[in-house]
Amino acid sequence: MRKKDLKYIYGPVPSWRLGSSLGIDPISNRNKICTFDCVYCQLGRTQIFADKRKIFVSTEEIINEIISLPEINIDYITFSGRGEPTLAKNLGEMITAVKRIRKEKTAVITNSSLMYLDDVKEDLMLADFVLAKLDSYSQKSLEVINRPIKQINFNKILDGIKQFKSKYKGKLALQIMFINENKENAKEIYEIAKDINPDEIQINTPLRPCNSKPLSKLEVDRIKEYFKDMNVITVYDSERKHVEPISTEDTLKRRGKI
Repeated sequence: MRKKDLKYIYGPVPSWRLGSSLGIDPISNRNKICTFDCVYCQLGRTQIFADKRKIFVSTEEIINEIISLPEINIDYITFSGRGEPTLAKNLGEMITAVKRIRKEKTAVITNSSLMYLDDVKEDLMLADFVLAKLDSYSQKSLEVINRPIKQINFNKILDGIKQFKSKYKGKLALQIMFINENKENAKEIYEIAKDINPDEIQINTPLRPCNSKPLSKLEVDRIKEYFKDMNVITVYDSERKHVEPISTEDTLKRRGKI
């Protein structure tokens, strides 16, 4: 199949959490725009910090690329990409528009930082699956691991996730990235996760090239034991589908996918 030079859509990519996932980048900028500057991010340092929502890409432009796609087999259409997707003010509009023309389920991978905002919660309610980050267990650990913009704090993040979970009808997963900086705090993170009561716990460690060393399978298995009374999957346990991407290598590289 001839690779397409898509600007906003990438993949499909094999995802250990989502099967075959076609990505949509609602931020779509060669600079990483985010509320965090996570030490382990595969996209490198955050070039532009932001916590105010705005329209980066029109919904029409996204839909035009979706319509141009060849026949493909995918499990999810996933909003992620080069930055924090909930910064896109038209995220909910995009999800609704995609659902009108595609049969696949929609997912949003978010760092949870803006979930305290009512309009963000409303947008995320429209997705079938929300994967919300929770790597920290305190303000101090948030600053060490996720390095947020100063307007974001740990309590805001935690309250936002809890409020969202109380009303959400879809599937909510907590995605937890374990690295050296938080591997000894699995019990504290477990207790917070238990209180949130998500549908799934996703234990990750950075296997793609980045500035943080991944934990071994043995270390991840030990951490998994803390979550054994919850529905838990890990990056080492899950199989990846073979997927043939339709977007060009340059697009995939800009999204940190290869």
